[in-house]
Amino acid sequence: MPTTPAQQPHQARKMAESFGVDSDRYDRTRPPYPQAMVDRILAASPGRDLLDVGSGTGIAARQFQRAGCTVLAVEPDERMAAFARRTGVETEVARFEEWDAAGRTFDAAVAATAWHWIDPDKGAAKAAEVLRPRGLLAACWHVFQTPPSLMRAHNDALKRVLPDSPFADRPATMSAMDGYRPMFTSAADGIRRSGRFGEPEEWTFAWERVYTRDEWLDQLPTSGVLTQLAPDQLQEVLAAAGAAVDAIGGSFTMSYTTVVVAAVRTA
Repeated sequence: MPTTPAQQPHQARKMAESFGVDSDRYDRTRPPYPQAMVDRILAASPGRDLLDVGSGTGIAARQFQRAGCTVLAVEPDERMAAFARRTGVETEVARFEEWDAAGRTFDAAVAATAWHWIDPDKGAAKAAEVLRPRGLLAACWHVFQTPPSLMRAHNDALKRVLPDSPFADRPATMSAMDGYRPMFTSAADGIRRSGRFGEPEEWTFAWERVYTRDEWLDQLPTSGVLTQLAPDQLQEVLAAAGAAVDAIGGSFTMSYTTVVVAAVRTA
């Protein structure tokens, strides 16, 4: 999401390249993608030669490898790329907009929770360059609806440690889909402006995950805002989040919708 009302996510480079601060935790706690999403992307792709854009630690890349794909990953953070390589994902370090494909082309380009960190116009143009005819561009996001009591506790703690953070003012009952909608719109508009793709489609996949207190507190520090906090600030947010989970019984069910903005290269 934008870091300020005026700033687009791809302009927030400090946040975009902060996730490698603890790549082990990121890979351990971030959820994988629904198998139904993987299957839908592969059904729409002309082949199984895949480019993973903004691949992070390789969570999605490994899923596509297990589905029989050959995957090349592009990731701007060397720390995340190093982790991915250790898990068997061939990874090159670059910002996608500036990456040299060296003449290589692919059947599909997938960006798993990463496309908002890429300039939507330059990214779409670059994807068109590296995709084969009828190749698929698929930008994917996990949209998660945090229980209101947990969101209130998180926001209140964030307001104490980062009073100027725009995230601290989000209503606890705000629809997560409404919060993510500008990302989907930006991606689709960039694809349209390129003139190289058919009309973008939006696919959704609903699922749930139960989190224990410890599991949720393990994942929270991987969020873009919290990766940049000082240790004492982070501990204050985690303490508030832990108390909120304790107050509802020590665990909770998170509702997820994985959203894909997909388009086929036509020119």
